[in-house]
Amino acid sequence: MRSSARRGPYVCGIDAAMDVVSGKWKSLILWELANHGSRRFGELRRGLPGVSEKMLIQHLREMEEDGLLHREVYREVPPRVEYSLTEDGTTLNEALRPLGAWGTRRRERLGGE
Repeated sequence: MRSSARRGPYVCGIDAAMDVVSGKWKSLILWELANHGSRRFGELRRGLPGVSEKMLIQHLREMEEDGLLHREVYREVPPRVEYSLTEDGTTLNEALRPLGAWGTRRRERLGGE
C-alpha cells in the first residue's frame, strides 16, 4: 500500500475522485489504455512522450492499488507484463470524457495551444 494514500475521509465526491486521478500522467494513462487496449510498459512509455520511467512505474503501481488497472504477468522468457483497464478504470475514463471535451473547447478558444 502506498504510504501517501489519503483514502478519506473526503469532503465530497470530487475530493475522492481527485485523490485517485491526481498526477499529470494518470488521466493520460487511462486515455492510452482506453484507446489502445492492453499495453506493455514500453508501449505505454512511447505513447506518453515526456513521462519518465520512474514516474510511469509509480503511477501504474498507484493505479493498480486503486483498482483502475489490471497488471497481467506472463511467465515467459523474457517476462512480459501487460496493463489494461478494470471496470473501475473504464468508468472513471468515461467520467473524465466531459472534462476532456471542455479542455478541447478551451484549446480552441485559446487558439489551439
